[in-house]
Amino acid sequence: MSDADEQRKPDFVDRTLQSFDHVLDVIHDKVLRPLLIAGRAVAFGFIVLLAALVLICVLVIGVMRLLNVYLFAGHEWLSYAIMGALFPRPAQTHRDRGRALVDDRPAGWPVDAHDRRRELPRLP
Repeated sequence: MSDADEQRKPDFVDRTLQSFDHVLDVIHDKVLRPLLIAGRAVAFGFIVLLAALVLICVLVIGVMRLLNVYLFAGHEWLSYAIMGALFPRPAQTHRDRGRALVDDRPAGWPVDAHDRRRELPRLP
């Protein structure tokens, strides 16, 4: 019988398993750990985004309720005007710099060099 306190020389199997364990540790440290950290960041980012969205909705509903019930009772149009001024529509803030959104030129109208509209290629 062998004594458990007895030191023995590592054989081929011990060295192979030790090197395999080292390779797995390196892969975990270099590849898996950054992937886990990135996954946690994405998950927590979605949680924070959802919480912010809920908070914004609750605040807008609360402000609207405050305006309609307590400040401008009977004059709801005024609270809608104030909220419209606070949150302008995207079409108003991102204008097309005065250009028409629809090509309203008559057919055959010449295209000048300053026109930013692009003509589509004609199909044969």
